[in-house]
Amino acid sequence: MVTMPVLKSSDIEGARQDFLACCEALRKAAAGQGGATQPLPLTDLVPAADAVPPRRVMAMAVRYTLYVLERVAPGPGVEVRIAPYAAVKILEGPASDPHNLTPPDVIELEPWVWMRLACGITTWVQEKAAGHISAVGERDDLSRLLPIEA
Repeated sequence: MVTMPVLKSSDIEGARQDFLACCEALRKAAAGQGGATQPLPLTDLVPAADAVPPRRVMAMAVRYTLYVLERVAPGPGVEVRIAPYAAVKILEGPASDPHNLTPPDVIELEPWVWMRLACGITTWVQEKAAGHISAVGERDDLSRLLPIEA
């Protein structure tokens, strides 16, 4: 079965820059909490409304991180879904059932949860404890693959 790449080769460098911009927005949001009377837990952190990157930037940043993840941990065993932007299959293991095309291990994350993990703002354990990770299967922990190196 031929799969479509998560990112075109001509878009890689621009998407890497978008990833770095999203990481910077998250770091600024984290630093800006220093004077807050009730700082948010890092697992709830998103950039301020006036600092949220445009949807296209977020989409390309997510696709870049999944592109890197595919290269670091290739395989058909775990599907990582960051809706609505992209999904990839990684890690060795049983491939999808030919009848439903879903691998036995599936991990789903919201985009900002994924970006906090990919940028190293939070850890897998923190996000899992906060209830932000939906993971089914034996290989439901990507902590050894995070954060993503740009």
